[in-house]
Amino acid sequence: MTPAPILHTLPNMPERGDQRTRTSGFVLAITAVAALGGLLFGYDTAVISGTIGFLQIHFSLNSVQTGWTASCALAGCILGAAAAGLISDSLGRRRVLLLSAVMFLISALGTAVARSFDLFVVFRIIGGVGIGAASMASPLYIAEIAPARWRGRLVAVNQFAIVSGMLLIYLVNYEIARQGSDLWNQSTGWRWMFASGTIPSLMLLVLLIWIPETPRFLLLKGRRSEAFAVAARIEGDDLGKQDIEAIDERQEGDQLLFDASTLRILIIGIVLAVLQQVTGINVFLYYAPEIFKHVGNGTDAALLETILVGAVNLIFTIFAMYTVDQAGRKRLLIAGSLGMGICLSAIGAAAQRMSSGVLLLLFVLGYIACFAVSVGPVTWIVLSEIFPTKLRGRAMAIATIALWTANFVVSQTFPMLDQNPLLVTKFHHSFPFFLYATFCLGEALFVWRMLPETKNRSLEEIAQMWRKIGVKGR
Repeated sequence: MTPAPILHTLPNMPERGDQRTRTSGFVLAITAVAALGGLLFGYDTAVISGTIGFLQIHFSLNSVQTGWTASCALAGCILGAAAAGLISDSLGRRRVLLLSAVMFLISALGTAVARSFDLFVVFRIIGGVGIGAASMASPLYIAEIAPARWRGRLVAVNQFAIVSGMLLIYLVNYEIARQGSDLWNQSTGWRWMFASGTIPSLMLLVLLIWIPETPRFLLLKGRRSEAFAVAARIEGDDLGKQDIEAIDERQEGDQLLFDASTLRILIIGIVLAVLQQVTGINVFLYYAPEIFKHVGNGTDAALLETILVGAVNLIFTIFAMYTVDQAGRKRLLIAGSLGMGICLSAIGAAAQRMSSGVLLLLFVLGYIACFAVSVGPVTWIVLSEIFPTKLRGRAMAIATIALWTANFVVSQTFPMLDQNPLLVTKFHHSFPFFLYATFCLGEALFVWRMLPETKNRSLEEIAQMWRKIGVKGR
């Protein structure tokens, strides 16, 4: 007899209305708490966008140091993702989120009071450890507690939280910048921008005390009674029992991370993670105010346009939440990648002709919209669901390390590409955008050829699908 899908209510199965309401409310509540890790991820990565110009002047930075200012946190992200993989598979997904909250808090306070550039970098790297850990643990936690029918949109809640954090800090940066002159912002304003991160960090620390560990992790550690209790709160008593029995029946055998059956999945996850970054998204998220200043806008106008970027990112992420479980992962990734490539090509053409104003802003917003509805949330959804349960923490950590490494490379090299005298003379600041557009085309082709559709499948069904693909491949 085929077991019931994991954490998935069958369409015709009766369930008391009050029980359905309670279990649905519980899932949404713990998803919201876990997604606070995503909000801090977005908040802490994007705070640099409003401060980098002031930091460049305050610490007298050259182009290489400016790139390091934006990307040093990403070095911490790589360390955080690596540590999170080991911790999540040994101590649990929830404890990784707790570690992230602590790192965020230390970083917010430390960067705000740093008196030297080196000390500032140390605290940014500590924050990066928190970002890297949260970027892996939040979607992983949500994927493991979500019913299959909701998993796409619930994991997309994490991306919604990320872009909400970005928009929130754009607004905070703008309001703080308005409190004084450029001289005040260069000496003091940027410190308040970083210090503002203490509030959401404390919120996450307090709320994490309340949420449980995922039933899949508990079962893997032999804690069956706890796993039953959590699964029952997610789906109700009867369905929770079916869920645990189904996990037992479909449990993967012992697997090595690099055996033939999982190496293909790992490579696909790594390539998707890298492509999310080399298509250029963080150039706009980290450097947007400086890009808009390049075309003649002042500080206030540049920060306002950056808020508009964050708002578009948020709106189209909401759209992705409502479409990803219907349209599917593969279709959204292909369409979004192609749309991003077209917009980047237009931005490059505008930069080469030294065009500015509304037209350039529209191309940037079009690019952000395409990313937010596809590559942004869907990459994290796919990474959270394609790996086998016993390896999910470590495999997702490896893919996340690759993602943050690519992010580091792009963030570090953009100022060097954008300010290189030879490239500027020939391309007028357009070269990076044409380069990122090429990677967008590569992503569309890769997804079309290599990624199967995973919508509406339980995590165990996806594992079985990969095994069948492996048998056919041989």
